[in-house]
Amino acid sequence: MGEETERRKTKLYMNYKNTHKAHPWHGIDPGTPDEVRAFIEIVPTDTVKYEVDKATGYLQVDRPQKFSNIVPSLYGFLPRTYCAEKMAELTNKALARFDVEGDGDPLDICVLTEKDVTHGDIIVRARPIGGLRLLDHNQADDKIIAVLMNDAIYGEMTDIEQLPTRIVRRLIHYFTTYKDIPGEHTSRMRFVSIYGADVARDVIARSMEDYQNLIAEEDNKE
Repeated sequence: MGEETERRKTKLYMNYKNTHKAHPWHGIDPGTPDEVRAFIEIVPTDTVKYEVDKATGYLQVDRPQKFSNIVPSLYGFLPRTYCAEKMAELTNKALARFDVEGDGDPLDICVLTEKDVTHGDIIVRARPIGGLRLLDHNQADDKIIAVLMNDAIYGEMTDIEQLPTRIVRRLIHYFTTYKDIPGEHTSRMRFVSIYGADVARDVIARSMEDYQNLIAEEDNKE
């Protein structure tokens, strides 16, 4: 009986043709706006910026970190989200404009934790507590700020107002400078405002709706 069980286990493990890796953008349950599942691409110790290749779902090298810009948190995106019309409506409303578009990417997220996470390509559970409203040229490029669930330091926080001011300033500084090129006098990223947990949940819900609209459009093309 024991040998038969082991043979079945071995057969199951070796049945590699029926195994697959879920696509980080399309194949992972994102959770809810109250408690999300984030896919982490890069961590503070990375000296290379990694980014998911949308076609394959694997991490690829986006660019080396040529200058002293260190991401101040775990950084990635929310699966099954997309920044388009619904999400950009909030930025247009905040700026009293009508021409801002979404950046056409999954919604970015920063996850704060006191732990030293050594690599990306992982999924974490997190609670959104706010966000940074940013413009990349003329496109909405929000960064959701979240805390790792059950984290010893950040885990009990529920709104960005509870974060130390220096942490918020560090995040703003990073995301308003990380695309700048030394020697140039123009800044690509523009900081608009900070928002709290309620708005963050709205941004997430809208980006989820934008994703569903994107998938529906793609299905209609077939």
